[in-house]
Amino acid sequence: MENREVRIKHHRMQAKMLMEALPYIRRFRGEYGVIKYGGHAMAEETLKRSFAMNVVMLKYVGIRPVIVHGGGPQIGEMLSALNMESSFREGLRVTDEATMDVVEMVLVGKVNKEIVGRLNMAGVRAVGLSGKDGRLIRARKLQMLISSPSQPSEFIDLGRVGEVLGVETALLELMSREDCVPVIAPTGVDDTGGTYNINADNVAGAVAAALKARRLLLLTDVPGILSRDKELIRSLTMKETQRLFADGTITGGMIPKVACCLEALRAGVEKAMILDGRVENCILLELFTDTGVGTEIIGPQPGL
Repeated sequence: MENREVRIKHHRMQAKMLMEALPYIRRFRGEYGVIKYGGHAMAEETLKRSFAMNVVMLKYVGIRPVIVHGGGPQIGEMLSALNMESSFREGLRVTDEATMDVVEMVLVGKVNKEIVGRLNMAGVRAVGLSGKDGRLIRARKLQMLISSPSQPSEFIDLGRVGEVLGVETALLELMSREDCVPVIAPTGVDDTGGTYNINADNVAGAVAAALKARRLLLLTDVPGILSRDKELIRSLTMKETQRLFADGTITGGMIPKVACCLEALRAGVEKAMILDGRVENCILLELFTDTGVGTEIIGPQPGL
């Protein structure tokens, strides 16, 4: 009798979760959801399987997922194996011509195809793309200016590190109509055909903005945006987020992530989420439950 009661309780919980998900499934059906895939979620086998099945679920309920992936650790491993030195300035890898060849080989030829293969095996039609394919990601050399109260301003030459100028949405829309999931390596191309290494968060934000995606999700290795007391902040408006910038609550590696979210929201994305990719099924929990598992930043509301 006890086992039967336990089973009934478990089934009731499952039914409650499905009912909670239903309005979100209705709301997002036919809409784009751009997901930046990186960190531990790309490294641990259980999380890799979970990610693939989450994408399958999104596709089956009618959402149009677009994946942008990172690959920094894999690039570092390959550079080490080739005895090539690598350096960073302001958190970005200095990318000379030789390093760019390795970056492109790892991101486009290895990491991208592994993700595509895993998604295809899980049950969706995934297709890998780089910024060069159909001139998908138009880019230019990143001009980084740093300054401090004690030193004069200085431009840093990061080599083949770029920033996004534009995204060719027609290619992504065509793939979506053909029932394919685009998987994008974060490289871009300039007007002369030169290739650039671009931060994956920035590419994801630019793609979400160009597609007017309903949701932008950045998978990280932290729970989300934390308060000064290290408590997870569940929800923020854009104005509240900007205040956290101003008072120093948002620091370090979270700064560029939040900045790209704000840019996407200004361009028409409804909400951006920063969530912990180390949590199994984090994408489904964030999109289809009332509380979510990360931090949501809410864009400007229509008519306000």
